[in-house]
Amino acid sequence: MNDVLITNIKSLILPKKTETPLKGKEMDELNIVEDAIVVIKDGKVVYAGAKTDDYEAKETIDAEGKIVSPALVEPHTHIVHGGSREHEMSMKRQGVDYLTILEQGGGILNTVKQTREASFDELLNKASVNMTRMIQHGVLTVESKSGYGLDRENELKQLKVSKALEEKFPVLMRHTFLGPHAIPKGRQAEEFLQEMTDLLDEVKDYADFADIFTETGVFSVEQSRKYMEAAKEKGFRVKIHADEIDPLGGLELAIEQDAISADHLVAASETGKKQLADSDTVAVLLPGTTFYLGKNEFADARSMIDQGGAVSLATDYNPGSCVTDNLQMIMAIAALKLKMTPNEIWNAVTVNAAHAIDADRGTLNAGDDANIVVWDAPNHEYIPYHYGVNHAYKVFADGKLIFERPGLNL
Repeated sequence: MNDVLITNIKSLILPKKTETPLKGKEMDELNIVEDAIVVIKDGKVVYAGAKTDDYEAKETIDAEGKIVSPALVEPHTHIVHGGSREHEMSMKRQGVDYLTILEQGGGILNTVKQTREASFDELLNKASVNMTRMIQHGVLTVESKSGYGLDRENELKQLKVSKALEEKFPVLMRHTFLGPHAIPKGRQAEEFLQEMTDLLDEVKDYADFADIFTETGVFSVEQSRKYMEAAKEKGFRVKIHADEIDPLGGLELAIEQDAISADHLVAASETGKKQLADSDTVAVLLPGTTFYLGKNEFADARSMIDQGGAVSLATDYNPGSCVTDNLQMIMAIAALKLKMTPNEIWNAVTVNAAHAIDADRGTLNAGDDANIVVWDAPNHEYIPYHYGVNHAYKVFADGKLIFERPGLNL
């Protein structure tokens, strides 16, 4: 007999499982089954589809006429870090530029300082709060980057905390070494980059991917190419923070190097956006960062998709430029500012996000892990429409209910 039967599902969202990410017009294709059920046994999906009386289970859960989907996939976070930088928010609003904030001891180097000063347990406890919120918002797959250590000891500390998070919570995680995230004060770019390259052998036990920040004032395209090639020689798949501010050609480099993802891409060139269609590199767009920084130019998702590229979405949760654990909020910004359709958005936070981090998640086919969210919404378009709140009603990890939204005691 099966373990769990979820019944009375108004709409069941079933993204398509594919060997490669969904591209172009495929991103607007989404199977939605009305009046559906989901059957679970031993933590796996047995059946997800139209209502049928063919299945019995030890436990029946009434979805109460709500919608159901796979749990969301979060493909870009900086969840492990020390401290916070709320004091910088008012400075930015007063027109103080980032370089001035940096000179005053703020910015990313402030987070580096606080991360270095924090103990393993302090970092784990802090990240656990954020992970709990992510789960409560319907996320059960999370990518976690280092990059706030900028030295051997603290980069390893971040990655080990990230591994501990995966052991503590019922989530699937991917861990990314982002040692070349910034250049420490007083260091030369080439010297520091070589130090981070030399560290690749040691972080291999803790990291799935190697990442680099390719941007004006950080690392050039040529420096990034050298690092990515060294990482691939050591068995890493590579990622890149690219073209966030200036169109340096980071997206083109990602495609050239067969990067699993290229992230940010606000200033990506027309050439790069066009080349996406002929690659399996996923464009991970972070519109919450653009929103939080008060900028008007967002990544050109429409051009990328319309020209046949693969797009996913992420929060970029971090203490400096996007302080949110709510991927649902990013779905809303994607609708409003990236002009993505509801179907494209759902595919971008499930199957394509999973492809961006090489995770077998984001679908509910027979045999898939039963990571499921019941949403308190009348249809799949409603979640990006009604923004800034949490629509997750129940969250199941491997078929077990781990979160249920409380009501009021009146």
